[in-house]
Amino acid sequence: MSASKRKNLNAMEEDPSDSDSETSSEDDGPHPDAYTGNEEVQIDFEGRAPIDPDCHGISQLLQRVFLKAHVNTMQMADMIIAQNFVGSVICQCDDGMESDADDMCEDGTIFGITTVLNITAKKDSPCIEQFRSFVVQKAEKHAPDSVLKHFRDVLGNEARPIGYLINERFINIPAQISVPLLESLYKEINAAKQKGMPFNFVYFLMIIKFYRKEAKKGKPKEDTYTNAEEELIATNAVNSFEYSVADECDMGMSGDWLEGDASLTPYRKVVLFDAKTLPALILDIQKYINGE
Repeated sequence: MSASKRKNLNAMEEDPSDSDSETSSEDDGPHPDAYTGNEEVQIDFEGRAPIDPDCHGISQLLQRVFLKAHVNTMQMADMIIAQNFVGSVICQCDDGMESDADDMCEDGTIFGITTVLNITAKKDSPCIEQFRSFVVQKAEKHAPDSVLKHFRDVLGNEARPIGYLINERFINIPAQISVPLLESLYKEINAAKQKGMPFNFVYFLMIIKFYRKEAKKGKPKEDTYTNAEEELIATNAVNSFEYSVADECDMGMSGDWLEGDASLTPYRKVVLFDAKTLPALILDIQKYINGE
């Protein structure tokens, strides 16, 4: 599993005390007493294999991707936990010491998940069937004909397996944490392949969250990616399409919920990229984070 990393957390995506709500989304506003802006909370994170008690937290992270779509995220979370030899969850280190975050986080809070599901081999599982249908339906509505055809062809070719790459975490957990998590995932995929497990992917498919400041006269549109590293992944996609989820969210949200922030429109981008490019992408992400 990925090594422990200390990260600065400027704001959390939601008040974890609201974690009992299955319908909460990434676009819910913060709890009025949870965060006032300009605070910095020091949390010691670690990556570890997902376990049964993580199911609800993983499901909530997935729910932020799909929002009101008919995808059984609890079943998908169970599937992720069942293959705990691949993938990591982000959680707070339990070192017995009190921290600034103790009053903000419930015990057992899952701050992120990085893993992959084989949506070709598991295509008959109800949640994966729902997921595949969801992707095709969105492509039918939002993608150009050539992109729709490519997605249909790829999803219909069982000889070229697709991995649904999941890379979700709370807002404002810095992008640096993605490098050890993705490196760990890549090593675990290779170890699983060596044991004859179905992780020999030809493509990875991702659903990336971003926000758009719509273009005004004389000015281009501006996109802000929830996970900064995913802008690089989107740039390297062999095909992609996007759609607004403004009608599915309770409110528009700017990055840190601070008063005076510009209102941004939430979007999703569905990207398809060659599985063999993952190691190079991880190196590019590391260089990007290091400012190289």
